[in-house]
Amino acid sequence: MKIEFNVLDRQFRQFQDEYEAAALRALRSGWYILGKELEAFEQEYAAFNESKYCVGVGSGLDALVLAFRALGIGPGDEVLVPANTFIASVMGVTLNGATPVFVEPDEFYLLDAARLEAAITPRTRAILPVHLYGQICDMAPILEVARRHNLFVVEDCAQAHTARYKGKMAGTFGDIGCFSFFPTKNVGAFGDAGCIVTDNPDLADKVRTLRNYGSKVKYHNELENGVNSRLDELQAALLRAKLPHVAELIAQRESVARRYLAGIRNEKLILPAIRPDCGHVWHLFVVRTADRAGLMAHLEQAGIHAQIHYPIPPHLAPCYAKLGGCPGDYPIAEAYADQVVSLPLYNGMTDEEVQYVVDAVNSWQ
Repeated sequence: MKIEFNVLDRQFRQFQDEYEAAALRALRSGWYILGKELEAFEQEYAAFNESKYCVGVGSGLDALVLAFRALGIGPGDEVLVPANTFIASVMGVTLNGATPVFVEPDEFYLLDAARLEAAITPRTRAILPVHLYGQICDMAPILEVARRHNLFVVEDCAQAHTARYKGKMAGTFGDIGCFSFFPTKNVGAFGDAGCIVTDNPDLADKVRTLRNYGSKVKYHNELENGVNSRLDELQAALLRAKLPHVAELIAQRESVARRYLAGIRNEKLILPAIRPDCGHVWHLFVVRTADRAGLMAHLEQAGIHAQIHYPIPPHLAPCYAKLGGCPGDYPIAEAYADQVVSLPLYNGMTDEEVQYVVDAVNSWQ
Protein backbone atom coordinates (compact mmCIF):
# COMPACT_ATOMS: atom_id res chain seq x y z
CA MET A 1 0.00 0.00 0.00
CA LYS A 2 1.14 3.55 -0.73
CA ILE A 3 0.17 6.28 1.74
CA GLU A 4 0.81 9.90 0.79
CA PHE A 5 1.34 12.46 3.55
CA ASN A 6 -1.69 14.43 2.39
CA VAL A 7 -4.36 13.84 -0.24
CA LEU A 8 -6.37 17.01 -0.81
CA ASP A 9 -8.75 15.87 -3.53
CA ARG A 10 -10.62 13.48 -1.20
CA GLN A 11 -11.78 16.37 0.95
CA PHE A 12 -12.77 18.25 -2.21
CA ARG A 13 -14.85 15.34 -3.47
CA GLN A 14 -16.83 15.13 -0.20
CA PHE A 15 -18.46 18.49 -0.97
CA GLN A 16 -17.63 18.85 -4.66
CA ASP A 17 -21.03 20.10 -5.80
CA GLU A 18 -21.04 22.89 -3.22
CA TYR A 19 -17.50 23.99 -4.05
CA GLU A 20 -18.21 24.04 -7.77
CA ALA A 21 -21.44 25.99 -7.28
CA ALA A 22 -19.60 28.55 -5.12
CA ALA A 23 -16.80 28.91 -7.67
CA LEU A 24 -19.25 29.42 -10.53
CA ARG A 25 -21.20 31.96 -8.50
CA ALA A 26 -18.04 33.98 -7.93
CA LEU A 27 -16.84 33.64 -11.52
CA ARG A 28 -20.21 34.64 -12.98
CA SER A 29 -20.50 37.67 -10.71
CA GLY A 30 -17.96 39.62 -12.77
CA TRP A 31 -16.42 41.07 -9.56
CA TYR A 32 -13.23 39.40 -8.37
CA ILE A 33 -11.53 41.64 -5.76
CA LEU A 34 -13.03 43.20 -2.58
CA GLY A 35 -16.58 42.25 -3.44
CA LYS A 36 -19.65 40.73 -1.88
CA GLU A 37 -18.17 37.24 -1.43
CA LEU A 38 -15.31 38.58 0.70
CA GLU A 39 -17.62 40.83 2.67
CA ALA A 40 -19.93 37.91 3.43
CA PHE A 41 -17.04 35.59 4.27
CA GLU A 42 -15.55 38.12 6.70
CA GLN A 43 -18.87 38.38 8.52
CA GLU A 44 -19.37 34.61 8.54
CA TYR A 45 -15.84 33.79 9.65
CA ALA A 46 -15.94 36.38 12.45
CA ALA A 47 -19.10 34.73 13.79
CA PHE A 48 -17.64 31.25 13.19
CA ASN A 49 -14.52 32.18 15.20
CA GLU A 50 -16.49 33.98 17.93
CA SER A 51 -14.80 37.28 17.06
CA LYS A 52 -16.24 40.71 16.27
CA TYR A 53 -14.21 41.41 13.14
CA CYS A 54 -12.47 39.45 10.39
CA VAL A 55 -10.32 40.93 7.62
CA GLY A 56 -9.36 38.68 4.71
CA VAL A 57 -5.81 38.95 3.34
CA GLY A 58 -3.64 37.15 0.82
CA SER A 59 -1.94 34.60 3.10
CA GLY A 60 -1.17 33.64 6.67
CA LEU A 61 2.19 35.39 6.42
CA ASP A 62 0.49 38.59 5.27
CA ALA A 63 -1.87 38.31 8.23
CA LEU A 64 1.10 38.27 10.61
CA VAL A 65 2.95 41.08 8.85
CA LEU A 66 -0.10 43.33 8.80
CA ALA A 67 -1.04 42.49 12.39
CA PHE A 68 2.28 43.72 13.73
CA ARG A 69 2.22 46.67 11.35
CA ALA A 70 -1.23 47.68 12.56
CA LEU A 71 0.07 47.61 16.14
CA GLY A 72 2.91 49.95 15.19
CA ILE A 73 5.67 47.45 15.90
CA GLY A 74 8.84 48.09 13.93
CA PRO A 75 12.57 48.88 14.12
CA GLY A 76 13.93 48.90 17.66
CA ASP A 77 11.08 46.75 18.98
CA GLU A 78 11.35 43.14 20.16
CA VAL A 79 8.76 40.38 19.93
CA LEU A 80 8.92 37.14 21.93
CA VAL A 81 8.44 34.15 19.59
CA PRO A 82 8.72 30.38 20.06
CA ALA A 83 12.09 28.92 19.08
CA ASN A 84 10.50 25.95 17.27
CA THR A 85 7.99 27.57 14.94
CA PHE A 86 7.64 27.73 11.14
CA ILE A 87 9.69 30.53 9.60
CA ALA A 88 6.60 32.57 8.64
CA SER A 89 5.92 33.33 12.31
CA VAL A 90 9.32 34.99 12.59
CA MET A 91 9.05 36.73 9.21
CA GLY A 92 5.88 38.43 10.42
CA VAL A 93 8.15 40.20 12.91
CA THR A 94 11.26 40.82 10.83
CA LEU A 95 9.44 42.06 7.72
CA ASN A 96 8.37 44.98 9.90
CA GLY A 97 11.97 45.65 10.96
CA ALA A 98 11.41 44.36 14.51
CA THR A 99 13.62 41.81 16.26
CA PRO A 100 12.49 38.30 17.25
CA VAL A 101 13.56 37.06 20.67
CA PHE A 102 13.29 33.30 20.84
CA VAL A 103 11.78 31.40 23.77
CA GLU A 104 11.98 27.63 24.27
CA PRO A 105 8.89 25.40 23.85
CA ASP A 106 7.23 23.26 26.52
CA GLU A 107 6.47 19.53 26.38
CA PHE A 108 3.44 20.21 24.14
CA TYR A 109 5.70 21.86 21.48
CA LEU A 110 4.20 25.24 22.39
CA LEU A 111 5.63 28.51 23.71
CA ASP A 112 6.67 27.93 27.34
CA ALA A 113 4.95 30.61 29.42
CA ALA A 114 7.32 29.98 32.32
CA ARG A 115 10.26 31.21 30.24
CA LEU A 116 8.73 34.45 28.98
CA GLU A 117 9.63 36.71 31.89
CA ALA A 118 13.36 36.09 31.56
CA ALA A 119 13.28 37.09 27.87
CA ILE A 120 11.62 40.48 28.37
CA THR A 121 13.70 43.65 27.94
CA PRO A 122 12.78 47.35 27.83
CA ARG A 123 12.40 46.95 24.05
CA THR A 124 9.85 44.13 24.22
CA ARG A 125 6.54 45.16 22.68
CA ALA A 126 4.65 41.93 22.01
CA ILE A 127 4.33 38.18 22.49
CA LEU A 128 3.58 35.82 19.58
CA PRO A 129 2.07 32.55 20.84
CA VAL A 130 2.02 30.03 17.97
CA HIS A 131 -0.68 27.38 18.35
CA LEU A 132 1.44 24.72 16.69
CA TYR A 133 0.17 21.43 15.26
CA GLY A 134 -3.45 22.09 16.33
CA GLN A 135 -3.25 22.84 20.05
CA ILE A 136 -3.45 26.21 21.83
CA CYS A 137 -0.62 27.56 23.98
CA ASP A 138 -1.11 27.91 27.74
CA MET A 139 -2.74 31.30 27.31
CA ALA A 140 -3.68 32.17 30.92
CA PRO A 141 -0.08 32.71 32.15
CA ILE A 142 0.93 34.21 28.78
CA LEU A 143 -1.81 36.83 29.07
CA GLU A 144 -0.83 37.52 32.67
CA VAL A 145 2.77 38.24 31.63
CA ALA A 146 1.49 40.44 28.80
CA ARG A 147 -0.74 42.45 31.13
CA ARG A 148 2.00 42.88 33.71
CA HIS A 149 4.45 44.24 31.13
CA ASN A 150 1.92 46.07 28.92
CA LEU A 151 2.66 43.91 25.87
CA PHE A 152 0.54 43.20 22.82
CA VAL A 153 -0.42 39.58 22.11
CA VAL A 154 -0.66 38.40 18.50
CA GLU A 155 -1.79 34.79 18.09
CA ASP A 156 -0.52 32.70 15.20
CA CYS A 157 -3.48 30.39 14.64
CA ALA A 158 -2.47 29.03 11.23
CA GLN A 159 -2.63 25.42 12.47
CA ALA A 160 -5.37 25.74 15.07
CA HIS A 161 -8.70 26.60 13.42
CA THR A 162 -11.50 25.91 15.96
CA ALA A 163 -9.09 24.73 18.68
CA ARG A 164 -10.18 25.71 22.19
CA TYR A 165 -8.45 26.46 25.48
CA LYS A 166 -10.67 26.50 28.57
CA GLY A 167 -13.66 26.89 26.26
CA LYS A 168 -12.31 29.83 24.25
CA MET A 169 -11.52 29.72 20.56
CA ALA A 170 -8.05 30.20 19.09
CA GLY A 171 -7.54 33.79 18.00
CA THR A 172 -9.82 35.31 20.65
CA PHE A 173 -7.28 35.71 23.47
CA GLY A 174 -4.92 38.38 22.21
CA ASP A 175 -5.18 41.70 20.42
CA ILE A 176 -5.18 40.02 17.00
CA GLY A 177 -5.45 36.42 15.79
CA CYS A 178 -3.82 35.47 12.48
CA PHE A 179 -5.03 32.59 10.30
CA SER A 180 -3.77 30.85 7.19
CA PHE A 181 -6.15 29.18 4.75
CA PHE A 182 -3.37 27.40 2.84
CA PRO A 183 -4.94 24.32 1.21
CA THR A 184 -3.49 21.82 3.72
CA LYS A 185 -4.84 23.72 6.75
CA ASN A 186 -7.85 22.44 8.67
CA VAL A 187 -9.85 25.26 7.09
CA GLY A 188 -8.09 25.31 3.74
CA ALA A 189 -8.83 27.34 0.63
CA PHE A 190 -7.89 26.28 -2.91
CA GLY A 191 -4.87 28.57 -3.08
CA ASP A 192 -3.15 31.06 -0.81
CA ALA A 193 -5.43 32.96 1.56
CA GLY A 194 -5.49 34.23 5.15
CA CYS A 195 -7.21 36.56 7.60
CA ILE A 196 -6.94 38.35 10.90
CA VAL A 197 -9.61 38.38 13.59
CA THR A 198 -9.95 40.91 16.37
CA ASP A 199 -12.48 42.51 18.68
CA ASN A 200 -10.85 45.93 18.22
CA PRO A 201 -12.58 47.98 15.49
CA ASP A 202 -9.60 50.32 15.09
CA LEU A 203 -7.20 47.42 14.46
CA ALA A 204 -9.62 45.83 11.98
CA ASP A 205 -9.91 49.13 10.15
CA LYS A 206 -6.14 49.58 10.11
CA VAL A 207 -5.57 46.13 8.58
CA ARG A 208 -8.29 46.78 5.97
CA THR A 209 -6.45 49.95 4.99
CA LEU A 210 -3.00 48.34 5.00
CA ARG A 211 -4.09 45.40 2.83
CA ASN A 212 -5.29 47.75 0.08
CA TYR A 213 -2.27 49.96 -0.66
CA GLY A 214 -2.90 51.96 2.51
CA SER A 215 -6.20 53.18 1.08
CA LYS A 216 -9.78 53.23 2.32
CA VAL A 217 -11.06 55.15 -0.70
CA LYS A 218 -9.69 54.44 -4.18
CA TYR A 219 -6.71 56.68 -5.03
CA HIS A 220 -6.78 58.26 -1.55
CA ASN A 221 -3.74 56.56 -0.05
CA GLU A 222 -3.31 57.32 3.63
CA LEU A 223 -0.53 54.93 4.68
CA GLU A 224 2.80 54.57 2.88
CA ASN A 225 3.43 51.09 4.31
CA GLY A 226 0.31 49.57 2.75
CA VAL A 227 0.51 46.49 0.56
CA ASN A 228 -1.59 44.57 -1.96
CA SER A 229 -2.97 41.64 0.05
CA ARG A 230 -6.66 40.96 -0.55
CA LEU A 231 -8.37 37.61 -0.10
CA ASP A 232 -9.94 37.27 -3.56
CA GLU A 233 -13.59 36.64 -4.31
CA LEU A 234 -13.08 33.10 -5.61
CA GLN A 235 -11.26 31.92 -2.48
CA ALA A 236 -13.80 33.71 -0.28
CA ALA A 237 -16.66 31.92 -2.03
CA LEU A 238 -14.97 28.53 -1.69
CA LEU A 239 -14.22 29.12 2.00
CA ARG A 240 -17.85 30.10 2.56
CA ALA A 241 -18.84 26.73 1.08
CA LYS A 242 -16.46 24.94 3.42
CA LEU A 243 -17.41 26.65 6.70
CA PRO A 244 -20.63 24.67 7.31
CA HIS A 245 -18.60 21.43 7.05
CA VAL A 246 -15.62 22.36 9.22
CA ALA A 247 -16.90 20.55 12.32
CA GLU A 248 -17.33 17.35 10.29
CA LEU A 249 -13.88 17.71 8.71
CA ILE A 250 -12.20 18.25 12.08
CA ALA A 251 -14.08 15.30 13.56
CA GLN A 252 -12.62 13.13 10.79
CA ARG A 253 -9.11 14.28 11.74
CA GLU A 254 -9.79 13.64 15.42
CA SER A 255 -10.94 10.10 14.57
CA VAL A 256 -7.64 9.35 12.81
CA ALA A 257 -5.66 10.84 15.71
CA ARG A 258 -7.57 8.77 18.26
CA ARG A 259 -6.78 5.60 16.33
CA TYR A 260 -3.11 6.54 16.22
CA LEU A 261 -3.04 7.28 19.95
CA ALA A 262 -4.83 4.04 20.82
CA GLY A 263 -3.05 1.82 18.33
CA ILE A 264 0.58 2.92 18.21
CA ARG A 265 2.61 0.98 20.75
CA ASN A 266 6.30 1.44 20.06
CA GLU A 267 8.63 2.26 22.92
CA LYS A 268 10.98 4.11 20.58
CA LEU A 269 8.34 6.80 20.00
CA ILE A 270 6.96 9.65 22.07
CA LEU A 271 3.33 10.28 21.14
CA PRO A 272 1.77 13.77 21.23
CA ALA A 273 0.24 14.89 24.53
CA ILE A 274 -2.83 17.07 25.07
CA ARG A 275 -2.76 19.80 27.69
CA PRO A 276 -5.54 19.65 30.32
CA ASP A 277 -8.41 22.05 29.56
CA CYS A 278 -7.26 22.08 25.93
CA GLY A 279 -8.66 20.65 22.74
CA HIS A 280 -6.58 19.45 19.81
CA VAL A 281 -7.73 19.75 16.19
CA TRP A 282 -4.87 17.65 14.78
CA HIS A 283 -3.55 19.75 11.94
CA LEU A 284 -0.53 17.46 12.33
CA PHE A 285 0.11 14.25 14.25
CA VAL A 286 3.69 14.65 15.45
CA VAL A 287 5.72 11.92 17.15
CA ARG A 288 9.31 12.06 18.38
CA THR A 289 12.14 9.55 18.25
CA ALA A 290 15.88 9.62 18.81
CA ASP A 291 16.30 7.62 15.58
CA ARG A 292 14.33 9.71 13.11
CA ALA A 293 16.34 8.59 10.10
CA GLY A 294 15.59 4.98 10.96
CA LEU A 295 11.86 5.59 11.33
CA MET A 296 11.65 7.61 8.11
CA ALA A 297 13.51 4.92 6.16
CA HIS A 298 11.26 2.19 7.61
CA LEU A 299 8.10 4.09 6.68
CA GLU A 300 9.37 4.91 3.21
CA GLN A 301 10.13 1.24 2.60
CA ALA A 302 6.54 0.50 3.56
CA GLY A 303 5.27 3.10 1.08
CA ILE A 304 4.34 5.64 3.76
CA HIS A 305 5.37 9.26 3.24
CA ALA A 306 5.97 11.08 6.52
CA GLN A 307 7.25 14.66 6.86
CA ILE A 308 9.26 16.77 9.30
CA HIS A 309 7.77 19.92 10.89
CA TYR A 310 10.30 21.53 11.18
CA PRO A 311 13.90 20.39 10.60
CA ILE A 312 15.66 23.75 11.17
CA PRO A 313 14.75 26.00 14.11
CA PRO A 314 14.51 29.66 13.07
CA HIS A 315 17.56 30.82 15.04
CA LEU A 316 19.68 28.48 12.89
CA ALA A 317 18.04 29.38 9.56
CA PRO A 318 20.51 30.94 7.09
CA CYS A 319 18.17 33.91 6.57
CA TYR A 320 18.58 34.84 10.24
CA ALA A 321 22.33 34.36 10.51
CA LYS A 322 22.57 38.10 11.22
CA LEU A 323 20.86 37.48 14.56
CA GLY A 324 23.91 35.50 15.67
CA GLY A 325 22.16 32.27 16.62
CA CYS A 326 24.38 29.26 17.31
CA PRO A 327 23.79 25.54 17.87
CA GLY A 328 23.09 25.00 21.55
CA ASP A 329 21.34 28.33 22.10
CA TYR A 330 17.91 26.67 22.39
CA PRO A 331 18.53 22.99 23.14
CA ILE A 332 14.88 22.00 23.55
CA ALA A 333 13.86 23.48 20.20
CA GLU A 334 16.93 21.96 18.57
CA ALA A 335 16.17 18.53 20.02
CA TYR A 336 12.60 18.73 18.71
CA ALA A 337 13.92 19.75 15.28
CA ASP A 338 16.14 16.64 15.27
CA GLN A 339 13.46 14.22 16.50
CA VAL A 340 9.97 15.14 15.25
CA VAL A 341 8.14 13.17 12.55
CA SER A 342 4.64 13.96 11.25
CA LEU A 343 2.60 10.90 10.29
CA PRO A 344 0.04 11.02 7.45
CA LEU A 345 -3.28 12.48 8.57
CA TYR A 346 -5.83 13.91 6.16
CA ASN A 347 -9.54 14.10 5.49
CA GLY A 348 -10.82 11.07 3.65
CA MET A 349 -8.14 8.74 5.03
CA THR A 350 -9.63 5.23 5.15
CA ASP A 351 -9.65 2.89 8.13
CA GLU A 352 -7.42 0.52 6.18
CA GLU A 353 -4.88 3.25 5.53
CA VAL A 354 -4.84 4.33 9.17
CA GLN A 355 -4.35 0.74 10.33
CA TYR A 356 -1.58 0.25 7.77
CA VAL A 357 0.31 3.21 9.25
CA VAL A 358 -0.25 1.95 12.80
CA ASP A 359 1.03 -1.51 11.91
CA ALA A 360 4.05 -0.12 10.08
CA VAL A 361 5.02 2.11 13.02
CA ASN A 362 4.58 -0.75 15.48
CA SER A 363 6.72 -3.08 13.35
CA TRP A 364 9.68 -0.69 13.42
CA GLN A 365 12.46 -2.08 15.60
